[in-house]
Amino acid sequence: MPPLKKFVPYYKRNLALAFPIILAQVGQATVSLADTFMVGILGTAELAAVAFANSIFMLVFILGLGFSLGQTPHVGKAYGKKQWWKIGTFFQNALLINAVLGVLVFGAVRLLQPFLYQLNQPEHVVTLAIPYYNWLLLSVIPLFIFFSCRQFTEGVGNTKIAMWVTLAGNVVNIVLNYLLIFGKCGCPALGVEGAGITTLIVRILMTMAFVILIFRHQALKKFTQYFSWKNFHFPAIKRLIATGFPISGQLIVEVLAFSFSAIMIGWINEVNLAAHQIVLQMASTTFLVGVGVGSACTIRISHQFGSKHYKATRMASIASLHLVSAFMAITAIGFIVLRYQIPTWFSSDPEVIVVAAQLCIIAGIFQLFDGWQTVGLATLRGLTDVTFAMFIAFTSYLAIALPIGYLLGFVLHFGSVGVWTGLCIGLMIAAVAYRLRFLYFMRKY
Repeated sequence: MPPLKKFVPYYKRNLALAFPIILAQVGQATVSLADTFMVGILGTAELAAVAFANSIFMLVFILGLGFSLGQTPHVGKAYGKKQWWKIGTFFQNALLINAVLGVLVFGAVRLLQPFLYQLNQPEHVVTLAIPYYNWLLLSVIPLFIFFSCRQFTEGVGNTKIAMWVTLAGNVVNIVLNYLLIFGKCGCPALGVEGAGITTLIVRILMTMAFVILIFRHQALKKFTQYFSWKNFHFPAIKRLIATGFPISGQLIVEVLAFSFSAIMIGWINEVNLAAHQIVLQMASTTFLVGVGVGSACTIRISHQFGSKHYKATRMASIASLHLVSAFMAITAIGFIVLRYQIPTWFSSDPEVIVVAAQLCIIAGIFQLFDGWQTVGLATLRGLTDVTFAMFIAFTSYLAIALPIGYLLGFVLHFGSVGVWTGLCIGLMIAAVAYRLRFLYFMRKY
């Protein structure tokens, strides 16, 4: 292992890319966090409704994100080789794929609404959730196009546009939530549905702003100048799908584990489901810092690997592990020490606070594992070695985490704590497996 001082340049380069991504990711998460915080003021049932709708919609969110992430390593490798025309072609075809995918997913998922009552959730919670859920579905197409724009700009090393667009959108989201959830300044008090309407409006505005900025940005014109009808072609689409599909599969498997966990916790009662939503929202926010570090790692590795700087590829991956370990260790301590304070930010229900405090301990324990698996997976994406990652995710989360969670939660009667313990074990296994796969892949370089 090289001495730490040799990693300093890699820390600086990774952080320069990661910091805007982190702000953009946290800003994106804050949209959902603001919904949770503001709806939580209305009551436990309303909070549980948002938790339920988001647990279902997250699968849609991840599907679009996964296909978009398949664009980044291709763009990054082409950037390392200075193939500007190829970058423009990948971006153009990625926009087409995600727009079409958005239409198809909206239609398919809209048909699933009647089945929401069949998931053994409290009926009044599902009734509250459906209007919010429907507005979220309408935001699918602009959301998927936004993902394509973000992964293109990140692939060429520009992480600031997404940051500013997301932060501006977050401000608009908070203001509109205040107006439409609580009925301020003459607006109707729409409660949970108001949060859904706000989400749709904000996602449309963010996507429009992003597209305009990309095509007006002088430094990006060397890529977008290659947009033309003749560059819509099958080879580029095939390569994007070949990378995007396994990434989507891997992400969906991971989210399925958390979504099924939310459904299982809903079998207990709405108090446990509300507590689950609170802690998951906080853990998701800290996780996005890891995602930011991982995204920067993907960019750096794709650039270095594309230009055949293999030693730098390894150093960038280790530097990212150092960075994510430092942050996640701090958040782990915060979750455990502040376990009784954090739930009070979202709910005044004493039963919710007690359950959430227990879950905060588990969330603190899995912070490091979550960070490590995020960076481990990011290194594989940078190499476009994504098919095996999907297999690792399936094994870790669906074949191991969920059965253990059910065993601990319902057979051994540890409840939601048992379900979360299963998730923690799955994250630990994935973290180790992703790193071993990276080392195996790089052995020949």
